[in-house]
Amino acid sequence: MSLKERIDSDMIQAAKAKDKIRLSAIRMIKTAVHNREIDLKRPAEDTEILQVLSSLTKQRNDSIEQFRKGGREDLVSKETQELQIIKSFMPAEMSKEELEAEVRKVISETGAAGPKDMGKVMKAVMARVTGKADGKMVSEMVKSILSA
Repeated sequence: MSLKERIDSDMIQAAKAKDKIRLSAIRMIKTAVHNREIDLKRPAEDTEILQVLSSLTKQRNDSIEQFRKGGREDLVSKETQELQIIKSFMPAEMSKEELEAEVRKVISETGAAGPKDMGKVMKAVMARVTGKADGKMVSEMVKSILSA
């Protein structure tokens, strides 16, 4: 079952179960995926859907941080619930050790020699770890390994 089919299936289940929060979150995901498909002018593949889910996750994390600063615990709760639903469609996060191994593997495959090759390495690593690792963490790891 593709990721898109799983999202559709879960949306139907949430509607039947009258789970308003889950249904709302899945509709938001479907809308974001649909907008991506409009941009692409073709149906989105699983990797592209994972990119959409990653950006939604980042947005939720930023919102949670802002709402905490503003003292809006009601909105923090809502965003946290949405974040959990979004994460349920994503693969498990990579551990730091797994990510480091992947980065080192890509560096050896691409023949990267230093910080000037960071763009080439980032492109290859992100293609492999989209949805499994945060882009900021990947960037920091690539930078530290290439600088060493």
